[in-house]
Order: sequence, then structure tokens, then C-alpha cells
Amino acid sequence: MRYRGENALGLIETLGMVPALYGADSMLKAADVELVSYENIGSTLVTVMVKGDVAAVQAAVEAGAAAAERIGKVTAKNVMARPEPRVGDIVSVHDIDVE
Repeated sequence: MRYRGENALGLIETLGMVPALYGADSMLKAADVELVSYENIGSTLVTVMVKGDVAAVQAAVEAGAAAAERIGKVTAKNVMARPEPRVGDIVSVHDIDVE
């Protein structure tokens, strides 16, 4: 999904893919957010990004980070309420086709 900076952006970064997937699942179930992308950064770091309104993204990031922390390690989490639209060019490098 292409991110253009129109919504809040939420991110969780985990050590390993399994906590990232569990965190992503929890984020999507916890609030009305959409999956933007994920990035396998290297050194086993994985970042999952969601978008939505600020309150939904905050709830999703908290739920996702808590879930991922239960089974692995969360290295970072962040909510950007109103990011610069050009941030979309960075986070949408690997768009995910959602049908």
C-alpha cells in the first residue's frame, strides 16, 4: 500500500520475523489501521508500518509492541502523528499489494 503522508504512521521494530508478524497481526486486530509495509532491515531487525488516524495508530502500536514483546524483543516503536509527505517515498519502497 502506498503511503503518502495523509495519515498518522505507526512503526514497531523487532528482533526477528516471528515477533514482527505477531506484532503486525495484533496491530491490525487492535484498531482500524492499514498495513503500509514491512522492512527486513538486516541484522534480524524487522520494521512493520501501519497507517490510520492518530488514536487508532497509537492503540495499534501499543498492542503490537506488547504482543511482540511477549514472544521476542521489541527494539523500537513510534507514532508519527503528521509526518512530512515525502516520508512516504521512504516507507513505500516495498509496497504491499492488499486485496
